[in-house]
Amino acid sequence: MKDSQPDRPVTVAGPPRKPSAARPALVGGAIVLPLALAQFIASYAATNMNVAITTIADDIGTTVIGMQTTITLFTLTMASLMIPGSKLSDIWGRKFCFLLGLGVYGTGALLAALAQGLPLMVLGYSVLEGVGSALLIPPIYILVTVTFPDMASRAKYFGIVSAAAGLGAAAGPLIGGLITSAVSWRASFLLQVLVVAYVAFLTRRIVDPPRTTPKPEFDLLGAVLCAAGLFFVVFGILQSSTYGFFTSREDFTIGGTVVLPAGGISPVWLYVLIGLVVLAVLVWHLRRRETRGHDPLMATRLFRNRTSNLGLVTQNVQWLTMQGSFFVISVYLQQVQHFSAIETGLALTPATIGILLASGAAGRMARRRQQRTLVRGGFVIATAGTALMLLLSGGEFTVWKLVPGLLLVGIGVGIMLTASVNVVQSAFPDSDQGEISGVSRSASNLGSSLGTALAGSVLVGASAPGQHPFALALTTLMAIGLLGLLAALFIPKAQAPAGAVPRARTGEA
Repeated sequence: MKDSQPDRPVTVAGPPRKPSAARPALVGGAIVLPLALAQFIASYAATNMNVAITTIADDIGTTVIGMQTTITLFTLTMASLMIPGSKLSDIWGRKFCFLLGLGVYGTGALLAALAQGLPLMVLGYSVLEGVGSALLIPPIYILVTVTFPDMASRAKYFGIVSAAAGLGAAAGPLIGGLITSAVSWRASFLLQVLVVAYVAFLTRRIVDPPRTTPKPEFDLLGAVLCAAGLFFVVFGILQSSTYGFFTSREDFTIGGTVVLPAGGISPVWLYVLIGLVVLAVLVWHLRRRETRGHDPLMATRLFRNRTSNLGLVTQNVQWLTMQGSFFVISVYLQQVQHFSAIETGLALTPATIGILLASGAAGRMARRRQQRTLVRGGFVIATAGTALMLLLSGGEFTVWKLVPGLLLVGIGVGIMLTASVNVVQSAFPDSDQGEISGVSRSASNLGSSLGTALAGSVLVGASAPGQHPFALALTTLMAIGLLGLLAALFIPKAQAPAGAVPRARTGEA
């Protein structure tokens, strides 16, 4: 694997100005604003569809399961291609990949807005918006890392970008509900087109310095294996809504031949097994390329860091529980309680408020508490929120029973967002930020995809959706949240990675 020199800071184009105390903040704001907006709109796209599931399904002639698959494929596409997207950022340049991603994303949003059936919706939303997000998101975190070498500034701007991610996901149902009810669900996609165009306009001031070292090779086979392995795992879980998790409810056929009969093992595990085998082949392939001196898709040494590995688990679980909760509650409110899009969005507003409150206090909390402590505390609060929704779900339904639980879930997730990113990315020196950024974003989006597939299958796959499957889905998410808390308890105190710049005392673990 070829050596690379540390990245040079990104500069902002423009005529020279007199130094001033406010100048660093202005420079930082000019760089971070388009990055945060791009992260916001990508996260918004993952949740705004939830409140319009029934409306879109009726309009384009599909089912709730069809829409669940569409949403899951969007986050799965991001997760599968995030690592290749990170590598392409090193090869093509960060700004170029960022702008290319915006273009692909905007094209996908426009096609989704014009969709008259499920195929075009899948192409525009699931495929093109997913590919665009995979190209534009890795440069966001790499640019923040290399632009701000001191840990205090880096933590601040990581906080802004991470808060934008959480806020986009949390505000998606409310904004999507407002637009769907006031205009149309198609207007929500057109809004995304306008936002990415504005982000592209703001990006003109960012200058990505040219490489001073040879460009790395692109591991095409590694990218294919990575995408295929993750696809089969998540696609397998999606099949649980049709066949069940353990015992198959109907015959599983391929080309008219019964492969797994009804009553036998569910084909879910066949797909998951195929995915795991493909991922095992990927690991072998990466090691083989490394021993032969070629650039792998990602360095296997990235997965020998205990702190980072545990941080990746917590990132995955926090997004899984948040996205899963939003999907389950949205489907329940629309299918069982017959809420409109705006009513569903308003019902989820407490989670948005919780994330806003926690994100606003993220800087102060980071200075006073270790990052691992914040991750642990976030899981405790979010799990308590899910438990509270379960406790209050009995008897006659009122939306007020959801408010305290959703508020706690939002606060818990908001506390974890920045802390978990810092745990992972601060475990490596700047020279590894390109690769670990892709791995980190892939873990988060894989969690979103698994959350929609797993929790959605529990609810949508029930023969008669109602209180019981709603409670079962939330119980499943709460159990997974407890596993995330267990992983967080084992995160060790961070030590400066080899080659890293000494850190300011910001309370990070």
